[in-house]
Amino acid sequence: MPQTERKKRVIKAVIPAAGMATRFLPATKAVPKELFPVIDKPVLQHIVEEAAAANIHDVLLVTGRGKTSMVDHFDRRPDLEQRLIDRGDDARLKAIMEPADLAEIYTCRQAEPLGLGHAVSYAEAHIDGGPFVVMLADEFADPGEKLLPRMIDLQASTGGVVLALLEVPREHVNRYGVAAVERGDDPDVVTVTDLVEKPEVDQAPSNLILIGRYVLPSAIFDAIRETPPGRGGEIQLTDAMARLLADGVPVHGIIFRGKRHDTGEPGGYLQTIVELAFQRDDLASFKDWLIDFVAQRKGR
Repeated sequence: MPQTERKKRVIKAVIPAAGMATRFLPATKAVPKELFPVIDKPVLQHIVEEAAAANIHDVLLVTGRGKTSMVDHFDRRPDLEQRLIDRGDDARLKAIMEPADLAEIYTCRQAEPLGLGHAVSYAEAHIDGGPFVVMLADEFADPGEKLLPRMIDLQASTGGVVLALLEVPREHVNRYGVAAVERGDDPDVVTVTDLVEKPEVDQAPSNLILIGRYVLPSAIFDAIRETPPGRGGEIQLTDAMARLLADGVPVHGIIFRGKRHDTGEPGGYLQTIVELAFQRDDLASFKDWLIDFVAQRKGR
């Protein structure tokens, strides 16, 4: 790994968002899953806020057919702003203006969804060398957890790849990419020695799964080009990272012990709404109703 690349810091993020979100059909036939509201703020805004909190203000959305409204969300709406000004509704005015100030939003279009690695490959021209962050569009952490800043700091010192890892029950590992690791003095930082995409439970090297945050060197683009399609005919980012690892590129992981919100399937999406609703003082009546509702259901 050239020393010059180690000294570069991440300044750009890529958010792959071209999938068809079939688990949410028919809702996603016309509305991108990334714009589903978590109460009154779409999932995608939570993710861009996470990037902005890590001092990343250049965001590339890799989109697909019917997803242009994702970019619209980060545009200004002078007509709506003026209506709120006329009404003196300062709180809502601030809320609708905030997305435009988070980051510069760029887009490119993935012709067809052929895997996460394939989606990331579309970012090569925009990245133009240096490391960058990939943030999956259906999960986010509270910016106060500082996951991205910790990953960026680690990558700036080690170079190579830095992954976010999460411990899960072993029976769940066959749904994810899984890392084999060596542990050191810091219990939250590990050296990754192997990566396996969706292994059988009895063949998984650990119970540490890859979650949707990656800091990658620009060398990943050559690795993606050299990676053949895997399961389902898709080019997997995990396979491309494993290729870099085999070539001697350092790969490290940060074990995340905070709260991760996974909105990628209906159950997790509903859990996220409830969890964040319980953090808001203005939704006290909902919290009271839900507590009563659950108690009534248990009493039946």
